[in-house]
Amino acid sequence: MNYLPRNHGQKLRIVIPGGSGQVGNVLARHFHGQGHSVTVLSRRPEPSSWEVLPWNGRELGAWTNAIDGADIVINLAGRNVNCRYTPANRREIMDSRILSTRVVGQAIAQAAKPPALWMNASTATIYRHALDRAMDESTGELGGHEPDAPSTWRFSIDVATSWEREFFAAATPGTRKIALRSAMTMSPDPGGIFDTLMQLVRAGLGGKAASGKQFISWIHEADFVQSIDFLIDHQDLSGCINVCSPCPLPNEKFMRVLRQAWGTSIGLPATRWMLELGAIFLRTETELILKSRCVVPQRLLEAGFHFNFADWQNAAVDLVNRWRSNHNRA
Repeated sequence: MNYLPRNHGQKLRIVIPGGSGQVGNVLARHFHGQGHSVTVLSRRPEPSSWEVLPWNGRELGAWTNAIDGADIVINLAGRNVNCRYTPANRREIMDSRILSTRVVGQAIAQAAKPPALWMNASTATIYRHALDRAMDESTGELGGHEPDAPSTWRFSIDVATSWEREFFAAATPGTRKIALRSAMTMSPDPGGIFDTLMQLVRAGLGGKAASGKQFISWIHEADFVQSIDFLIDHQDLSGCINVCSPCPLPNEKFMRVLRQAWGTSIGLPATRWMLELGAIFLRTETELILKSRCVVPQRLLEAGFHFNFADWQNAAVDLVNRWRSNHNRA
């Protein structure tokens, strides 16, 4: 097993396949700001403050040179799930995760100097629809087997479990592996989930969705990047890790706190039929809103990780202020 240097002054070589999305930009910006060497692999490379190399997420190519000799690989590749689950989209959602994970594993396996750590994106959606209790890594129940679960929910679970199975099956004995079961990462960046929520709140549409009882699991971007730093430093941690705030909360309360942080009490609710109709119009799925994700980061807490934004009230105030500042400068 390869080990990372524990000297915190050590500059690391970090490769982020599929790192051109919101979470990838958050991580790349963080690592670049720390002075580390960052390489993002992207299907559509664009000029950036860090190195960006082309890849297709399916085949080995010149990009593998970046993997050989890297200290850390964080694979985030996967088609955005904010779409209608048509047969073609389902196939692309699944293939983009499985094939990219497989080819990253092949690149690591053939490297003369493989990375010490490989983190691979997974999702907190892997757990069942939970209104009764929180899901942690040791006692959490994987979803998809509930008799009344919609087919779209079962598909998402199949994607998540297949994704992790491909990841852990990769023959990379010299590399520590962590599956990041991440909740929604909240940052004020344009195009992210928080930006979408703010558009709803500003329009007076930020009320509860359906019953409002379904839980939302989330994590502030500052805690997300610090949890990644923590996992890098704690070389005894491997396997599946929930990356989320320890305080998930129901949709109704989540949206009420967000409205208060913005400074409004108005938030029109959306019934289930309104959500179904809106999802068709917006070409997305209601699962992203209606499935209850009540997930807690047991392993991070037990290892001693400290959250700067554990509760949504403080996180929402910080994010709203920064979102407002960004828009005032635009």
